[in-house]
Amino acid sequence: MFFRDVSFSPHEAELRFRLIHFWEARNLNTKELIGQEMLLIDEEGTVIQGFITAGRVGMYKLTSGSVYKLSNFFGSRSKVQFRVADHRATISFSWNSDLKVLENHPVPILEDRFRFHRYEEFHANCDRRVDLYDYVGHMKLVNGQTITDHTALDEVDIAEKRHLCVHVQTHDGPVMKLYLWDNAASEFCQKFISYGRTPTVLLVTTVNPKHLGGTLALASMASSRVLSYNLDIANKITAEVVTKPEPVTLEELYSYIKQETTKVAWFECTTTIDDIVQSSSWYYISCGGCNSKAIKGPTSLICNNKKCVKREVTGVPQYLTKIDVYDKSEQAVFAILGDVGKELTGKHASELVAKCFESNEGLGADHPVPVPQALLDTIGHTHKFIVKVSDHNLTGKTQTITVTKILPPEAPLAIAHLEEGTTPAVSDDVLKGVGDESGPSTSFEHSAGDRVRKSSESLESLEAKRSKSG
Repeated sequence: MFFRDVSFSPHEAELRFRLIHFWEARNLNTKELIGQEMLLIDEEGTVIQGFITAGRVGMYKLTSGSVYKLSNFFGSRSKVQFRVADHRATISFSWNSDLKVLENHPVPILEDRFRFHRYEEFHANCDRRVDLYDYVGHMKLVNGQTITDHTALDEVDIAEKRHLCVHVQTHDGPVMKLYLWDNAASEFCQKFISYGRTPTVLLVTTVNPKHLGGTLALASMASSRVLSYNLDIANKITAEVVTKPEPVTLEELYSYIKQETTKVAWFECTTTIDDIVQSSSWYYISCGGCNSKAIKGPTSLICNNKKCVKREVTGVPQYLTKIDVYDKSEQAVFAILGDVGKELTGKHASELVAKCFESNEGLGADHPVPVPQALLDTIGHTHKFIVKVSDHNLTGKTQTITVTKILPPEAPLAIAHLEEGTTPAVSDDVLKGVGDESGPSTSFEHSAGDRVRKSSESLESLEAKRSKSG
């Protein structure tokens, strides 16, 4: 039996897994022991949380990293607050649970699996007390000290205060404060002092985003681990992390969105394309620098993103295609953005737009650009879509679900890969437009540059006409 088969019921079947980590769960106020929590991973790489009640703590010999087999357990509903795994169920040990160490297990099991978040995702989930995600980034300060070859930590002071503060930064994101408490603080000190050279990269698991002093900060929890300072290892983990989005039906996806404690998340949906929505634009004109929507200026296109350094831009067509999809449980509308469209059709949006221009030289600027045949040919095909439940879905602004990746058969993909390099970093005006009934992109001109510019002008003109007509 695999973790994906675990349901909310008692099970007599045998599970085989690696114990990644375990820790005590205590009442935050009384410090009373509630039980022992665990993080487990099976042969398929699926991660699930485990739990042993307080009365049974000590009955089982647990060693992090060991492989076990377990029979007789209960699949209970995963807790809502401070979750450490995506699975909806928790492996709860029962009165007759039988746990044994597996020596020389023939099937390799991964040693770990991470769920990394960037600043934007941590900020979106700040103070919500839902899932605890992992963080990897560069250290800037440790307890106010600049990191140099001579940086020394006061272990006695840190032990007395039971915490320390590390200023961290991911790539070019904002600097954040990361507070390490109790065991995490001790583990940090031990590794910092024992490291052969000045450490610069920090990886901490299951951190809690919260507002402290009016700014976003991260705080370690009882489940947190301080794992790595090595830059090469950290870069490798970031690139090769294989946390798989949970497969769900469309019915389950909408059920998730309706829950009160939902958060931004990624899921895998296997659906069939029923139609291409033709009442809205299948592409938009983007800034060639940041992929935000380009708008008409006095003499040229202008990027609509205030943070973009380019004031005059060359427009680039990008996919902004809505498709009707269905599975056995429900129907939905998915939005295909940016390079994801190429994964669907095999062609860039700019290539399809240029082809439309070439075959319709005689048409006027206000004539709508039709949906290309390459998109229409996808109707009736079934795909595995990685979709993102965004803030726009959670706030009810739109029911359209954004696709971040289209998987080939049997190709699990990392969350880290889904977040970077798959969809353009479009601005909110484009994402909001996904849920709107905006009209088709238009325009035909002779030169390639004018074609792009005229497309944007016509698109803005149509939007203006629609707003005037109500």
